[in-house]
Amino acid sequence: MKIITAEPTGLCFGVRRAVAALEDALKKYGRVYSLGAPIHNPQETKRLERLGLAVVDAPSLVPKNAAAFVRAHGVSPEVLSALAERSINITDGTCPFVKNAQEKAKALSQDGYIVIILGDVSHPEVRGIMGCVSGEVHVLSGAAEIPESFRGKRCGILSQTTQRVEDFSALAAGFISIAPEVKVYNTICRATLERQRSVCRLAGEADGIVILGGKDSANTKKLAEIGGSSGVPTLWIEHAGELERSWVLGKRTIGIAAGGSTPDWLMKELIQKLKMM
Repeated sequence: MKIITAEPTGLCFGVRRAVAALEDALKKYGRVYSLGAPIHNPQETKRLERLGLAVVDAPSLVPKNAAAFVRAHGVSPEVLSALAERSINITDGTCPFVKNAQEKAKALSQDGYIVIILGDVSHPEVRGIMGCVSGEVHVLSGAAEIPESFRGKRCGILSQTTQRVEDFSALAAGFISIAPEVKVYNTICRATLERQRSVCRLAGEADGIVILGGKDSANTKKLAEIGGSSGVPTLWIEHAGELERSWVLGKRTIGIAAGGSTPDWLMKELIQKLKMM
C-alpha cells in the first residue's frame, strides 16, 4: 500500500502561531484561562490542559487578575473589553486572517454597507466578526439564502476564513445580480485554499482519502466534503485509533490530509498506523 500525504497539510500558520503563543504563556504564568477551546482539536486541547490550560466559556469565569488567552478564532471587541476587566495578562492568539476579516467588516459597516458574511452563524469566528459591525449584518450559508429584501441596497460581502472559494464566488455573483452597489472582500485565508486544493489533487491519485482533524473544525469539515464530492471513498477521523483495517483493505493508494487545526503529532501517529497495516 502506498501512502500519499497532502501538501500542505496540518497546522496552518494562524493556529501554529496561536499554539506557540499559548505555550509561552503557560510557561510564564503556569495557569492560563482560554475563552473556549484554543483550537478545534480535542486531542491538542487535552495536551495543553495537562500543561496548565483551563478552558472557560465566558470572561466572567476567568478569575480576577488571572492570565487569559484569546484563541485563534478571535472574539468581538465587546468580549475583549470584558476580558480586560478580569485579566491584566492577555495573550491574543487571534489569527491575522481573522483579524483582517474583522477589520473589513468594521470598515464596510462604517461606510454604510449592509454586511453579509458567508459562514456558520454559530461559529466563534463568525460571532467575533459580527461583533465588529455597528450596523446591519447578516450571515448566509450560501447563495441560495439570498433574500429578495436585499434588492436595491448597498451590500458588502466577506467570508468566514475557512469557507470554500466556489461558495463565496457564487454568493458574490448572486448579490451582483440584485444590488446596485456591491463591495466584496475575499477574506478566505490562503492556508485554507491551499489545503482544499491539496485534497483535490489527492483525489486524482488515491483510491481512498483519510481526513484527520477535530469534528468541530470548520476547515476540516470542508476538506472532508471536498474529498467526498470527488467520488473517492473518504474517511474523516479525529485520531489514528478510529481507523479500522477493514476500511483500508483493498486500497492500493491512501491519501491523507489534515485540517489546519490538526497537530503534527496526530499526523505522525496516523502514518505509523497505516504503515503497520
